[in-house]
Amino acid sequence: MEQVLVISRSLLDQLGSFQGFQPEVSRYLAPMLADGANFFMDRPAAEQDPTHKQLIPYSIFHHEGRYLCYQRGGKSGEKRLVAKRSLGIGGHINPIDQDHDGLGETMYYNSIEREIAEELAMDGTHTQQVIGLINDDSTEVGSVHLGVVHRFELSSAEVRSNEEAIQDLRFFTLDELLARREELETWSQIVLDHLMAQNQ
Repeated sequence: MEQVLVISRSLLDQLGSFQGFQPEVSRYLAPMLADGANFFMDRPAAEQDPTHKQLIPYSIFHHEGRYLCYQRGGKSGEKRLVAKRSLGIGGHINPIDQDHDGLGETMYYNSIEREIAEELAMDGTHTQQVIGLINDDSTEVGSVHLGVVHRFELSSAEVRSNEEAIQDLRFFTLDELLARREELETWSQIVLDHLMAQNQ
């Protein structure tokens, strides 16, 4: 039985619940990763329990003015998002991501590296920055997940898919993504709207 890292919705409410994109990273992420603030639940239970939020790192990839975008294939772990296009590579945080420090920031960043290594093959080097959080209580998927958006700056555009769930992997400008906005999953629409606003 897969276990996934969650926080209580009451913690999100205490920190300040929001809908859409929230750029105040330090206000949310450090308290959510603090000792005792998060724990593991069985995934089937977590998927049906909106009193908890599954914490999902959601990594986007930028190279020379363009962002990586792909289509979710039939092998995607989240069946409710199959066939949607996505800007984000993300996944659940599992017990395998723990090390001797237990829960917390080390485990969190371990999960990002694991997920990217599983899903993408990238040449060159990269840097990353946490740029915000996503909450979308308007959808069934969104009501039980909370996204943390990491923006990766890539030195090379050589990026390949490592999984059948990631198809038609290509870089697009923001304007090209805006023209295809309706094809994007909700979280990617929220990220795109933020990036467009920042670019004005």
